[in-house]
Amino acid sequence: MSNRKSLRIAAMCCALTVSFASVAACNRDGGSSSGVKVGLITKTDTNPFFVKIREAAKKEADSKGANLVALAGKFDGDNEGQVAAIENLVSQGVKGILITPNSSTGILAAIKKARDAGVVVIALDTATDPESAVDATFATDNKEAGRLQGAWVKGALAGKPAKLLMLDGTAGSTVSEFRHQGFLEGIGLTETSPEVAGKENTNGDQTKAQTAMENLLQRVPDANALYTINEPAAAGGHEAAKKAGKAAQVVIGSVDGSCTGVRNVKAGIIGATVLQFPAKMAEQGVDAVVAFAKDGTKPTGFNNTGSQLVTDKPVAGVPSKDTAWGEQNCWG
Repeated sequence: MSNRKSLRIAAMCCALTVSFASVAACNRDGGSSSGVKVGLITKTDTNPFFVKIREAAKKEADSKGANLVALAGKFDGDNEGQVAAIENLVSQGVKGILITPNSSTGILAAIKKARDAGVVVIALDTATDPESAVDATFATDNKEAGRLQGAWVKGALAGKPAKLLMLDGTAGSTVSEFRHQGFLEGIGLTETSPEVAGKENTNGDQTKAQTAMENLLQRVPDANALYTINEPAAAGGHEAAKKAGKAAQVVIGSVDGSCTGVRNVKAGIIGATVLQFPAKMAEQGVDAVVAFAKDGTKPTGFNNTGSQLVTDKPVAGVPSKDTAWGEQNCWG
């Protein structure tokens, strides 16, 4: 082979190498979703609801060629842990952060720093206060979920005046506040109605809810209706009522849609629950970050991922699905 021909071949190879390097650089810089880092911060890493969010986010990120970095608070209410997680993710160079805030107000300064650094921030499941603190929210309409629970409990009481106990979630959480407000609207009461006989915060924890319900029943032994922030709280409330010999007199409603919760509805432990769709929150959040990385398009506003009342004891005027449907659409 002549020296001149060898030089031509070498030049062609060099040109091809440069061409492939340029394509790879284009992909890294956002021409595709390859290599895009998406941050996810959940309230905890053990609650089945947040496990489902993490699993769905990972699956969606993989399908888009993106990389998910998942962190979590140490416990429900761990605002400081989530602040540290935001700072960690920003330092890692994520394009976007999906977060289920432990505190709807305490996390705002950290979110602002992330957005100021050019990171798109999306709330999942739990809105910030104000909602405009993040670029967008993908969540259940929690006020509507609470309203559906309240409307069903009212119908299940069949005209009997309510003597209501309320097992709330975490103080300062918009999820807790919206579901609480929605329930009262659905059952037709206000915060100061005499029918509201007792309230306790439970952090959505079954053990805490059982203790709270035991205390409430000592004060209000003739309670006949129970609002619960979520299905673990409902299970704890039922166990306390059962131990007190009052399970048959208390109508229990809830929100979540876990497979355990739906089975508890089927077994009569919970009268009805409102199913949420955490996988949709995660999938839509990941897609929004990938779109932002590709062309700078930011998601905006509140995006309702839906809810559905599930019960085997339907009441007039409240649309519902039975537990067979619930078992096909539950999570966890």
